[in-house]
Amino acid sequence: MTKKIYLDIIDPIHDFIRVYKHELSIIDDPIFQRLRRIRQLSGAHLTYPAAQHTRFEHSLGVMHIASQAGNALAEKGVLKNDDIEALRLAGLLHDIGHGPFSHLFEEIIQQKKKISHEDFGKNIILKSEIGDNLSKNGFDKNLIAKIAFGNYKFQFMNEIVSGALSADMMDYLLRDGYFTGAEHAKIDHKRIAQSLDVHKKKLSLERSALYSFESMMHSRYQMFKAVYFHKTVRAAEVMLLEALRLSDDEFGFTKFNLNEYVNLTDEYILSTLISSQSPKLKRARQFAQDYQNRRLLKCVFERILTGKTNLKKTRTDELRAEISKKSKIDECEIFVDSSVTPSIPLAPSKNESKSIILITRENGKSSAKEMPISEIPVVSAISGFMNILRIYTHQKHRKKVEIAANSILGELN
Repeated sequence: MTKKIYLDIIDPIHDFIRVYKHELSIIDDPIFQRLRRIRQLSGAHLTYPAAQHTRFEHSLGVMHIASQAGNALAEKGVLKNDDIEALRLAGLLHDIGHGPFSHLFEEIIQQKKKISHEDFGKNIILKSEIGDNLSKNGFDKNLIAKIAFGNYKFQFMNEIVSGALSADMMDYLLRDGYFTGAEHAKIDHKRIAQSLDVHKKKLSLERSALYSFESMMHSRYQMFKAVYFHKTVRAAEVMLLEALRLSDDEFGFTKFNLNEYVNLTDEYILSTLISSQSPKLKRARQFAQDYQNRRLLKCVFERILTGKTNLKKTRTDELRAEISKKSKIDECEIFVDSSVTPSIPLAPSKNESKSIILITRENGKSSAKEMPISEIPVVSAISGFMNILRIYTHQKHRKKVEIAANSILGELN
């Protein structure tokens, strides 16, 4: 297929993102334009005011970095032009299925339907005008969906879009760092993209770029501590989750079909909640209003849990009841938040990344070695799970809940 440059989009992270005509027809589709109205970091703008960026520009950035990675692999004889075009489209569409407030809405849906944003994304690509557009332009929509969501037969193609060396992570770290002002996310993404290779159908990295990989893993870890799991960011998100949970029966968020789902945005959900006159939604409406006006819950207890401890929902419910009993504050005024993420990003298969393949080139010859993550000093030091347990309540109950939480959880490791 002959490419004709259509336009260059100015971007603060990548300077210019080149978009071709067939890609622009997808970007201009209302389903894709909806991503402009879904913030990348849901409630983080209430702590970091400039974090107003959206899934829209992130998706363009992932396409851009996937293209850089694809071009580097083409120079090494691994990919052809058609593969790069498919990679670009998969990167562009990898977040097309996100709901309002990104992962928060997904959390509510998964409690009842066990369906993820990736499932919605797959359906959008295969069953909406987005897929029709791909087919009309000569692309295999099934192939694009497989690469976008980690199901393609060639693992390295999946890994370029999502995983420990992915375009997705490189863009969100750079973009989130820029718009929050956090200094932790300075990564050498060009060096990493240029140093990618393939060994036995798996994505690999030239050994000379290992330091850049270590630095990126450390940056991700720091961003979770400083931004994604920041106690005030999580306070806003706990309130949103509660508002969504309390209003699901009334609005039927988890029952929406695809056509209804693609109309949902951050502001649509907030305005629907706030404008509702239903007596059943009084509490959900209050949470939505308090969120909008930044009257946030207060954190009264915080503990970073070690190792792979992961508090299940039953345990957090038990803690809520115990703290309520001891503080004599109603359970519905106490919020137990257990924020968990693997310190090393998951592979497209959703399993923990345990190793990285390093390529060494000497005297015109190359050799590959699979190095366990545990042997990379900086990375092994942060491997496992990051898990932060916090207790939140409203300002008026702060002292009583704080005393009870410390009494019950003081010895927790």
